[in-house]
Amino acid sequence: MPGKTRHSPKNCLVFAHRGANTEAMENTRNAFDKALGYAIDGIETDIQLSRDEIAVLWHDRFLDRIGLSDKHIDDFDYHQLKALINPESESEGIMTLQDFLAAYRRRCRLLLEIKNRDWEPVSRHELKIRQTLDLVGQNPDQWIIVSSFNLPSLVYAHQYNPAFPLVYNFETTQTIADARKLLNTHAFLQGLCLPIANLDQAIVHMLREHGKCIAVYTCNSDSEINKALQLGVDILISDFPHKALILRDQ
Repeated sequence: MPGKTRHSPKNCLVFAHRGANTEAMENTRNAFDKALGYAIDGIETDIQLSRDEIAVLWHDRFLDRIGLSDKHIDDFDYHQLKALINPESESEGIMTLQDFLAAYRRRCRLLLEIKNRDWEPVSRHELKIRQTLDLVGQNPDQWIIVSSFNLPSLVYAHQYNPAFPLVYNFETTQTIADARKLLNTHAFLQGLCLPIANLDQAIVHMLREHGKCIAVYTCNSDSEINKALQLGVDILISDFPHKALILRDQ
């Protein structure tokens, strides 16, 4: 797991944010395959549940990306979602987490963000956690990490499988004081995933002192990418992974 030692820019892992999402519809097989056309280190993707409790890859709750702005991902069973054609993704349907793991877990590292938000009951949050961890397997390797903005979900995940690498996603409103308190109360976390705007030397130093992984999102401009590289983060998440790779390897 990254985070145990100080990383130079050359050691930074570049993750494609929802695949190569500027070249194909995000979170689709086409986007993932295009991302793997570059020398990326990993893929970040998002996990939600269909109405009939199948884990699928989708970022927003709404389905406006496929022309259904008044509908939610959890308004449909999986077989219905599968039949919905996405005009931006070359006739691809919505991908299940099971299919994604089968296709990509041996090809690169994976960062699985579980989208647990207030619109769902806690029972569905916990089901999403169990499904994800069960699909990955009871003996996870260091190539797959689970993250969430929902801290109780990560606590539940740790209780469900204490061996699983878990990363907490920071909001832009959270501070280094929040991070310090979090590491004292939730030492099981493998690291934090920070907004690029919140990244600075002080928080990097603190996380290094605790031996934690440092991931950062979403680094798209040259200045954002270079900032993350110069501060020696472990994982850099970008909508432009090819640009990040060029800057990292210069």
